[in-house]
Amino acid sequence: MSAASVEQFSPTAIAGEVMERHPGYRVEIVGGHLLVTFPPDAPHARVLTKLMRPFIDAGLDDGDTEVLPSVSVKLPTGAEDYLTPDLAIVDADIDDHHIERNAYDPLCFRLVLEVTSGNGKNDLKTKAAAYAEAKVPVYVVVDRKHQRLHVLTEPDGGAYANHRMHAPGETVALPDVIGAEVALDVEGIVKAGQRSAG
Repeated sequence: MSAASVEQFSPTAIAGEVMERHPGYRVEIVGGHLLVTFPPDAPHARVLTKLMRPFIDAGLDDGDTEVLPSVSVKLPTGAEDYLTPDLAIVDADIDDHHIERNAYDPLCFRLVLEVTSGNGKNDLKTKAAAYAEAKVPVYVVVDRKHQRLHVLTEPDGGAYANHRMHAPGETVALPDVIGAEVALDVEGIVKAGQRSAG
C-alpha cells in the first residue's frame, strides 16, 4: 500500500472529509477513533453563554488566562488524537503552544468544559479518560439529560481521582487552579440547557 493510500485512510483525513461533507458537525479523534457530534442546538449554546459570564466576571479572560470556545487539545493518547471542548480556560500564551492542526499543548489548559448533546457517555467516559491522560486539571460536564453538573479534578493517569456530581439547588465552587474564584449555579445552568415546552 502506498503512502498516499495510508494517508487517505488516516483518522485525520477521514475527519476532514466528514467535516467538509457535513458542515457544523464536530469531529474529534481519541485512540485513533472518530467521535462525531451533531451541530449544537440553541439550548446547548445558551448553556455556554450562561457559563462564560462567571468566568469572564472573575477576570479569567484578562491577564494570565483566556476564556475560549472550541479550542482543540492535543492528546497524548495517539499521534492524531485531539479533542475540542465546548469551552476552555487556557493560559494567555496559548499561541506559543500550538502543536499541529489547530491543536494546542494540554499543559496550557486549566479547565475544559463539555455540554452534552446526545451521547453523554462519550463526555463522561471516553473524553474524561482522554482529558485525564492529558493532565487537564479540571473537567466540567453539563449533563443536560440528567440535569446535573459533573466536576472532575485531580487527573491521575487515565482517570480523574475526584468526580463530584451536583444537582439543581447547589452552588459549585471550582478549584482555584483555574486562576480565580468561580462559583456556578447548577440550577441556572441546567435550566438553560432544557428545551422550552412550546
